Amino acid sequence: MEFSTLQLVAITLIFVWSGFIRAGIGFGGAGLSLPLLLLVEDQPLFFLPIIAIHLLIFTSITTGGRLGKIDWSFVRFSMGWMIIPKLVGVIGLLSLPNTWMVTFVFLISAFYALSWIFKQEFRSNTPWFDRLLLMAGGYVSGASLVGAPLIAAVAIRHVELKRYRDTLFVLWFLLVTIKMSTFVIVGVDLQWQWALALLLPTTLGHLVGMKFHERMLHGDPVQVKRILGFGLLLVSCFGLWQVLQ
Repeated sequence: MEFSTLQLVAITLIFVWSGFIRAGIGFGGAGLSLPLLLLVEDQPLFFLPIIAIHLLIFTSITTGGRLGKIDWSFVRFSMGWMIIPKLVGVIGLLSLPNTWMVTFVFLISAFYALSWIFKQEFRSNTPWFDRLLLMAGGYVSGASLVGAPLIAAVAIRHVELKRYRDTLFVLWFLLVTIKMSTFVIVGVDLQWQWALALLLPTTLGHLVGMKFHERMLHGDPVQVKRILGFGLLLVSCFGLWQVLQ
């Protein structure tokens, strides 16, 4: 694909943002960057492999020396319920019309944004609801890589706070590995050249995000997510308006 200079600058800044969010709050690197990228060019299958490669790299770096802080029992439990919906979601991504998938991404993103703005978090209180959220999160992550809030809602109930982020990072690694394997099997271009070219700005965002995360642990993360929610809602509404034109 060919981009103008303005588009290249926008894409670079968005990947800085992606790295910052992923490291800063533990999830949302895809959910808060993919809608912006689709405003630049509405091609999910172009951007998703790049985001996925970066996620594999940075989750490996972050959790590589912290394997003892991962709740492996939760990893096994959640993957058991997510793997089939995940595969169904990937099939939908590969087979459904591009306009459908773009609309789907913006609608899901807007839904998350509203939940953050009004502080209506997804809360899991019963075993069957845990499984329902995991299955829904698996499907959404397969279709668009923005299923993290649904999965995190279950994890926060079952995983100790000190193990929370590292456990989620392992889940993201496993889920993205499934998607990337499917991409390879069906011959989707992994855009590895673009992934390498955008690695430096993503690294910059990641390093800043790591410092932000340490500060956020001593602040109010709910208020941070509320501010992010307003920005995400604005982007999602503008993106839906563009798609419907």
